[in-house]
Amino acid sequence: MIIKKMHEMGVRSEHAYMAAMASVGLSVVAWMGSLKVEPGTNVARADRWGIFVGEWAPTFFGLGLALSHYEQQDGTLTADVHEFRQAQKAG
Repeated sequence: MIIKKMHEMGVRSEHAYMAAMASVGLSVVAWMGSLKVEPGTNVARADRWGIFVGEWAPTFFGLGLALSHYEQQDGTLTADVHEFRQAQKAG
């Protein structure tokens, strides 16, 4: 139900996969930034920031898989997002 609603809103599996990859990079940036911005605090705080943001990646990957399965059933997996939107407007 949630996946169907996300699909209807235009969210595609590629979007979720890109968000997952971005969250991996953001996790590293958050960890390094916490180390540099807050000198004097221990590494544990930086680790917590990195882990907090790092937990997003599996969620986005899971959403990407669920959306991909829905797109395969719906027949829109191979369609470009712009093509799909044009088909929705036309039909």
